[in-house]
Amino acid sequence: MTRLRVALRVPVGRPLPDIADFVVRCEDAGFDGVGVHDHPSSGRDAYLALALAARATQRIRLFPATSSPMVRHPLVLASLAHSLEEIAPGRTCLTVAPGFISTRSVGKPRAGVAFMRDAIVDLRRLLAGEEVGFGPTSTRLRNRSAPPTPVYLLAAGPRMIELAGEVADGAFLMVGLHPAAIRAALRHLEEGARRAGRSLAGFPVTFVVTLGLGSDAEVGARWVRSWVAPGQPFLAYPSVANLRWLGEAGFDIAESHDPAAIPEDQARRIADAFGLFGSPERCAERLLQAREEAGVEDVFLFPAHDLAGGYTMPEAEVEAFARIIRPRLAG
Repeated sequence: MTRLRVALRVPVGRPLPDIADFVVRCEDAGFDGVGVHDHPSSGRDAYLALALAARATQRIRLFPATSSPMVRHPLVLASLAHSLEEIAPGRTCLTVAPGFISTRSVGKPRAGVAFMRDAIVDLRRLLAGEEVGFGPTSTRLRNRSAPPTPVYLLAAGPRMIELAGEVADGAFLMVGLHPAAIRAALRHLEEGARRAGRSLAGFPVTFVVTLGLGSDAEVGARWVRSWVAPGQPFLAYPSVANLRWLGEAGFDIAESHDPAAIPEDQARRIADAFGLFGSPERCAERLLQAREEAGVEDVFLFPAHDLAGGYTMPEAEVEAFARIIRPRLAG
C-alpha cells in the first residue's frame, strides 16, 4: 500500500523569514507538503513566503493555498508559478479556487464555474508556453518550465468538482472524510472528465481535511456546535457545500442552522464525517481508516479555526505530527 502523504496549511501569521523557518520545521516533522494561504489583505505575500521556504528546504512540496484568479490575473499567477518552479523544481504546483477572504477583501464575490474554467484553461496554456488572448492582446510567457507547473483546482461544490475533472491537472477536494461523501464527490469528478473525454488515470486528488486537536473526545462536538463568525456556522466554512457532503453521510443540516442546537451525540458523529478531531493518536487512526475504507492517499490538513484565529500558527499540529501522527502512519 502506498505511503499516505500529508500536507499542512500554514498562514502568513508571522514575518516572512519566520514563516520560512516554520516551513523548515514542518519538513523536519515529516510533512510532505505545506500550503501557504494567499491573503493579500494580510500585508504579507504568499509567493514571497513560498520562495523563502523553497530556498530553506530540500524535499517538501510547496504551494499557495489557494490563489484566486479574480484577485491575481492569470498572467500574473502563471508568472508566479513558473518563478516558484525555478526555485524549487518539481516541488511546486499552482492551486486556485473561487475565493473567499481574498476576493471579499477586494470587493468581489467568489468566482463562478465559467470564470474558473476560463482562468484554468488560460493558466495551463500559459504555463505550457502557448499564446493566450486577453481582450485585444495576445500574450505568452517568455520563460516556462518543462514539464509545465501543474494547475490544481480546490473544489467544494459538485459543479466545481466536475470542472476540476474537466480542465485541471489535479484536484483538492473539500468534501469531508466519510466514505459515502468521498464516493459521491469522485463520481462528480469522473463526470467532468467524461464530458471532456479525459481519463482520470494518474489524476492527483488531495482531500482537504479539517483538523481539530484536543485531549478528549468532545473536541469535535465543540467545533461542530460553534460559529466561525456571527451568522456563519463552523460547518458552513469556508463553503456551504460542506453541508451537501454531510448529507451524503446521512446528516440533513440546513444552511441556516443554529450550531448550538445540534445535540452533542449527533455533533460527535458529524465531526467524524467532517474531519479529524481529538487526540493525535485518534486522528492518526482515522487517517488510516480513511485510506482503508475510501482509498484516501493524499490529505491537506486544514487546522480548525474561527475567523479571529485564522492567522494562528499551527504549532501544536506540527509537534503532534512529528511525535505521534507521522510515526503511526508509518506503521
